[in-house]
Amino acid sequence: MKGLKQGLKQRSVLGLAGLSLSLLGLGVSSEAAIAQAAYGSYVGVGGSLGLQEGNDVSGVVAVRYRLLEVPISLRTQVLAGSGIAIVPTVSYDIPIDWETDAYIGAGVAFTGSEDTPVGNTTSFVLQPGIDRTFANSNVVVFGNAIIAFDAYEETNRTGVSIQGGVGIQF
Repeated sequence: MKGLKQGLKQRSVLGLAGLSLSLLGLGVSSEAAIAQAAYGSYVGVGGSLGLQEGNDVSGVVAVRYRLLEVPISLRTQVLAGSGIAIVPTVSYDIPIDWETDAYIGAGVAFTGSEDTPVGNTTSFVLQPGIDRTFANSNVVVFGNAIIAFDAYEETNRTGVSIQGGVGIQF
């Protein structure tokens, strides 16, 4: 009986020592948790407001295709009002939490000769923005700005517009 008690005591001490070492090892080798950019690709609709040259208002159709395994998305926005602009960008997505990510994109605004919220000539653009998904649903809200450099044919001014809307993930 005495030998049994001593054996159990030794096993308990060894078990606690092993647990302590494993916890220390986890603390040393564990990596910080990293939030993943808001899940999924989406298509959405909303509105756009130009902040230059007449404050053009138009509708917007937005598409985001999120590349798997990397925080990069392919995005396109079509702004349609008195003129049409197609703005494809590639963005780097920065997760804020499990349902929200900010991003910065770069691309080109293709426009016709009519004024749009991003100008009236083809131009280089930067696009900062944010996407927010809602738990247990496929609904996404998005908001962004498009800054188009040398966007107006006659004046070479910068075109700035803001967009916002609601989308559905796919």
